[in-house]
Amino acid sequence: MISERVPSLDSSLSFLILGQRIQVDCPDPALRRLVSANFGMMATVSEWSPPDLHYRGESGDVAGSFCLTRDGQATIAAADACDFLYWLEKDITVELQKRRSDLFFLHSAAIEWRGKACLFAAEPGSGKSTTTWALLHHEFRYLSDELSPIDLTTMRVFPYPHALCLKQHPPTTYPLPKEAIELGRTIHVPPRSLPADTISESRSLGAVFLVKYHPELETPEIRQISPAEGSARLYANTLNALAHNNRGLDAVVQIAEHVPCFTVSSAELGATAMMIRSTVEQVVV
Repeated sequence: MISERVPSLDSSLSFLILGQRIQVDCPDPALRRLVSANFGMMATVSEWSPPDLHYRGESGDVAGSFCLTRDGQATIAAADACDFLYWLEKDITVELQKRRSDLFFLHSAAIEWRGKACLFAAEPGSGKSTTTWALLHHEFRYLSDELSPIDLTTMRVFPYPHALCLKQHPPTTYPLPKEAIELGRTIHVPPRSLPADTISESRSLGAVFLVKYHPELETPEIRQISPAEGSARLYANTLNALAHNNRGLDAVVQIAEHVPCFTVSSAELGATAMMIRSTVEQVVV
């Protein structure tokens, strides 16, 4: 078990995420650099007191493979670095939902516009992260591209600034920085290499966008939807619905009634980004 090992300070990484201290022991230097690049904006000082979550990552028996272990849990075999990062992030986000059940978690990107958070929810592969990447070139600032924890009492969105993850190269109009980490199936852009600032504090919710890429469209389309439709679409992107009253239905209705909701049929990335920015300028005050 990890708790029986005393890591050296130079192999141990410590992060503070939503008030939870997470320690990842990485003796392998390459793996340590990868984890640091992904979660580095949430780094905190290592402590000798027990962390809330404690992981260890090590090289596997097969070249290029890794093993991931959390205290008290079975070891996960990761075929490669991409797989390792996927399992580590998945376990962290699931545990955060358990430990912070006071927050309402949406599977969505979150970016800031002049003090307000705009959420971009979508099914996997619908262009959420790519749209986020483009908007960061247009004066938006970064909170997250994957996870949006919301305090329903204040309607504030908390940041989760891990590396922005893309599944394919964006158009050349939005080129990747040289610091981008390509892992085969995914591309990770460390927050410090993003074209915009990263937000470290919560922001008031300003608008919600439901995004889906439509390659057949010549021009993108946007449509404001009713709170009822917004609630239904948001519910499909809820991660911890059962932790909240009425199986989370009250929460999505509260969000959809609090801020304007839009569907976005995205097309060419630049035109989509400018359309969204124009809408945000009009409705987010």
